[in-house]
Amino acid sequence: MPNHDTSKFKIRDNRHRGTVGAFLESEIENGSSLSIVSAYFTIHAFNALKSTLTEIDGLRFLFGEPNFIRSLDPENTDEKTFKIVDEGLELREQLQQKQIAKECAAWIEEKVQIRSTRQSNLLHGKMYHILNNGEPKAIMGSSNFTVRGLGLNPTGNNIELNMRIEDKEDCDELKGWFDEIW
Repeated sequence: MPNHDTSKFKIRDNRHRGTVGAFLESEIENGSSLSIVSAYFTIHAFNALKSTLTEIDGLRFLFGEPNFIRSLDPENTDEKTFKIVDEGLELREQLQQKQIAKECAAWIEEKVQIRSTRQSNLLHGKMYHILNNGEPKAIMGSSNFTVRGLGLNPTGNNIELNMRIEDKEDCDELKGWFDEIW
């Protein structure tokens, strides 16, 4: 497929139909409120979107607790550690990782609420909901909040299947679904 304006596509596949990262960059505004469901969050995805994300009002991030965590700690007493980096980092990124992690931690402290589901295999969907002055925008599908999942890796991305939700009623229903789980 020739190089087209990908903003016209409802499907975002990280290939010829655009990326979730580009959707987020184009739709998030200063003061936006975000609600995200994803199995993964990486500091390098944050870093790729940092200029956009630092201007939001707030983010509620919801992810399903991996099944293996319960088996490692059946009494649920150990502090959890979650992966916050992408696979295959280049040396340049590794050298900047500490600074990126500090910036991400400060942003999380200031603007992010994080929750996870307590039942294994309960939450697998991925959703990005943006609220700009009462106007909702949303995209849902298979993209995790990673550089490759959002289509932000210049050397290669996952092939994803995501759909922009354009109908306000559908966006509101997605947000209601998120709020019920939250």
